[in-house]
Amino acid sequence: MAEPQCKLMSAEEFLAWQLDQEERYELVDGFPVPLRGMTGASNVHDVLVVNMIASLAVQLRGGPCRVATADTAIRTSIRNIRRPDVSVDCAPPDRRSQEAQAPTLVVEVLSPSNRPADRLRKIEEYKRLPTLLYILFVEPDAMRAVLLERTDEGWRDEAFEGSDAAIALPRIGATLTLRDVYEGAPPDGSV
Repeated sequence: MAEPQCKLMSAEEFLAWQLDQEERYELVDGFPVPLRGMTGASNVHDVLVVNMIASLAVQLRGGPCRVATADTAIRTSIRNIRRPDVSVDCAPPDRRSQEAQAPTLVVEVLSPSNRPADRLRKIEEYKRLPTLLYILFVEPDAMRAVLLERTDEGWRDEAFEGSDAAIALPRIGATLTLRDVYEGAPPDGSV
């Protein structure tokens, strides 16, 4: 495995370099940052991600949109590539590309190590993407999520809490229930 580059990279240089790496990286201000080191993903984090991917994959089957893992890159600027935990792309897939062509939903499962970057910096990067309709933040330690939705007036946010909460994503034809998202990894004291 090659060591992370110390020189400033463009998104194209980064994507070519990333092909030879054993682990995933994000490009932040032109420099590769190990994804695993940023997130410190736990088993609960993985359960939540898998549950959302499974639910979305079933609901989107046969339509123009498809769910993707953190292997799919989201270009947020000339020198930034992000890898959200889950994303939905509504453009036809390009077999030669590592990037989402028309990301419409990004999901970040929060953790102590990534919370500041996700809630402050990444959110502003994501909001600039013209195709993006939804940004979802999921708490791993409480049955709680916050959805940001693009409207004609700008971005609005809505909080969801508890096992009966349902996050409607009508513009992609899907709904995520917190009961399904947290199945197999309920937070302490949750149903």
